[in-house]
Amino acid sequence: MSALSPRALAIVAIVLALAAPHLVSAFYVTLLNYIGVYALVAIGLTLLTGVAGVVSFGQAALVGIAAYATAWLTTTQGLSPWIGLGFALVSTLAAAALIGLITMRLKGHLLSLSTVAWGLAIAFCFGNVDGLGNFTGIAAIPPIYLGPISLGPSQRIYYLILAVVVAGLWLARNLLDSRVGRAMRALRGGALLVESVAVDPFRARLTAFLLAAAFAALSGWLYAHLGRFVSPSSFDAGAGIEYLMMAMIGGAASPLGGLIGAALITWAKNAIQDYLPLIAGGAAGQLEIVVFSALFILFLQRARDGVTPYLAALLPWRPAPLAPAPLLPRRALPSPGAPLLTLEHVERRFKGLIAVSDLSFEVKAVEILGLIGPNGAGKSTTFNLITGALAPSAGAIRFLGETVTGKRQYVIARSGIARTFQHVKLRPRMSALDNVLIGAFGRLSSGVFRAALRLNRAEEASARHDAQRALERVGLGARAFDLAGQLSLGEQRLLEIARALMTDPILLVLDEPAAGLRRAEKQALADLLRDLRGEGLTILVVEHDMDFVMNLVDRLVVMDFGCKLAEGPPVAVRADARVREAYLGGVA
Repeated sequence: MSALSPRALAIVAIVLALAAPHLVSAFYVTLLNYIGVYALVAIGLTLLTGVAGVVSFGQAALVGIAAYATAWLTTTQGLSPWIGLGFALVSTLAAAALIGLITMRLKGHLLSLSTVAWGLAIAFCFGNVDGLGNFTGIAAIPPIYLGPISLGPSQRIYYLILAVVVAGLWLARNLLDSRVGRAMRALRGGALLVESVAVDPFRARLTAFLLAAAFAALSGWLYAHLGRFVSPSSFDAGAGIEYLMMAMIGGAASPLGGLIGAALITWAKNAIQDYLPLIAGGAAGQLEIVVFSALFILFLQRARDGVTPYLAALLPWRPAPLAPAPLLPRRALPSPGAPLLTLEHVERRFKGLIAVSDLSFEVKAVEILGLIGPNGAGKSTTFNLITGALAPSAGAIRFLGETVTGKRQYVIARSGIARTFQHVKLRPRMSALDNVLIGAFGRLSSGVFRAALRLNRAEEASARHDAQRALERVGLGARAFDLAGQLSLGEQRLLEIARALMTDPILLVLDEPAAGLRRAEKQALADLLRDLRGEGLTILVVEHDMDFVMNLVDRLVVMDFGCKLAEGPPVAVRADARVREAYLGGVA
């Protein structure tokens, strides 16, 4: 008997969920309702924490804003809960936008600590605003109505909660398989990777934060009209930690992990409250948090990535075949020999150290230019100045006649400069195809709403077809659905080139692309770069391997102590006595 497909399992799960109110007692229906409400917050956290890498301890405060917003509007103003839904969403997203604009530029632990700070501040406000009932909260919140039908009973509101959770999972899945979702997934690769594919990292983090806030708002609205009562204690720091635990235990990299984690945590808390008194007697109340914390620590030791990866490994998975689709539009390339990139008297200082001094050279269209020099010569600094990772202290850099001096890396990337990295930067748990698709960000236009509603299918089909073509171009067509982390170093470097090609560049800047490659791999890479030049692409190579460079490039720029020492064809540079002595060890 063959195993059920993921689609068939999803259908079975939905059928069982629809039948649940008729199969279990009213108590368990209520428990399922709260699992669904909590799951919405955890689904949002999988997008924010698991995907975008922003650890937030303050989501409970955002849930509270939505809950208090609808509670206040429906009790004091007598308006419909459906109007309360709109008010809850607007209030929560407005607060999240303000918080995000202030905090999403922080990095690492500082960003996580900021979520604790604003979470505590918002929860404090709930208990100290007279209009919100202070610490006694707001009671007698009206139930939701569908026409004349009240959803007050647990068995009725259950279906609304189920519908919202299923819709939330569908929307989150669609988002992750889109331009916006791939930008968020790339954030864990670091800001340099993200900006190199024309993504603004701050905007990507803010988008993830607002999406998580929207899920928290839906949860808060349902929570208020399910329990018909809200108070500050439901939205304190402890609740925020529990939501984060749900996402982590379920599997923070998958929206489905939010639902699974909510179910496991809610069930575990209920089981501890039921069975611990049988063991500990009167001390059970004081021991609940201890037992719960111990179970959580034990779980993290055994399954740090959560439950979802284990479940996914049990399911059969076959990649969907790539449907034929038109390729994405490409930008026009300049005529051979035209000035493309110009550096004029560029300087870069690091306090008292001059890394690059009075450097001037030009890259012409449709050539391969090599930038060489010993360690400490300033090659990498020059590379970063060209791509925008660093800003010059003096001088000017022009690309296609436009000044790009000091512009952000993602802005320069959008203008047509693509780069690879000396130390490979990929998303190892994403497929090779998805890694290449990250590079398509600047060539696609679908935003959050089109992606969530699957209105971007034609654009995505073209992007996937183009990405497959880029993989085939570098010789990785057969590895499209393999995880990037499973590829060899040589294949990973080729994958980076494929991702760079996916940005549709005019200038391809390669940082030591031959490092760590075997002889045959270097030859294949050289053949690829020559072919790309033949197609009209301009290439700048920073490299230490002299044999590789000398047999590849049209011209060379030699650097020494941040200054230009020589420039010209490889034969002339090789014959230069200063270069032979200082860089090539006297090799003729």
